Amino acid sequence: MTPDTKKAAHSERVGDLAVIIAIDGPAGAGKSTVARRVAAELGVDYLDTGAMYRAVTFGVLAREIDPADAHAVIKVCGQLELDVGIDRVMVDGVDATSAIRGPKVTSAVSSVAANPQVRSILVELQRAWVRNRGAGVVEGRDITTVVLPDADLKLFVTASPRVRAERRVAESGGDVDAVEASIAERDRRDETREASPLSISSEAVVIDTSEMSIDDVVADILLRVQG
Repeated sequence: MTPDTKKAAHSERVGDLAVIIAIDGPAGAGKSTVARRVAAELGVDYLDTGAMYRAVTFGVLAREIDPADAHAVIKVCGQLELDVGIDRVMVDGVDATSAIRGPKVTSAVSSVAANPQVRSILVELQRAWVRNRGAGVVEGRDITTVVLPDADLKLFVTASPRVRAERRVAESGGDVDAVEASIAERDRRDETREASPLSISSEAVVIDTSEMSIDDVVADILLRVQG
């Protein structure tokens, strides 16, 4: 089971720097959009670690396994063939790119992601992804504290629950109040889970995007990299 490891990463970046950027933060804060843009600007690869957990969740549900059944989930995780790329996610040869963002996976992914052994398996794959490339942008929810604590630049991208809810509704529809409540509950689960809870690294730069455009956030990060 591997993320997209078909090619070695580009090592040429701005100013010939081999830079590893770790982007952490809560759900809906804009991490993925920002990380993709920054990676493209720097000419390095990008890994969405959240997509890996969603891909495992998709595989668990496809096999009709209860996401709360820890032992069964671990077994499935070890059997799945994953290919997590920038624009496509394959699970056991099935294109799950859209499905991993759907409501079924979204409602179940927290249970899967809270499984310590699943996290251990995926964290090692994420570290291997970085070792194979030497440069890249990696984003998720425990990247700066657990996965890549020695990254060259550690960022915690956040926004208020209300703003995150408004952004999600603008993209996918729904009721803002209901989505905000769902986000607040997801934050609570992420912050209190036993395995790798969401927290802010003491070395991370906190960027609150509540009143910032994506362009502003990307420009801010690029200045930090180049400076």
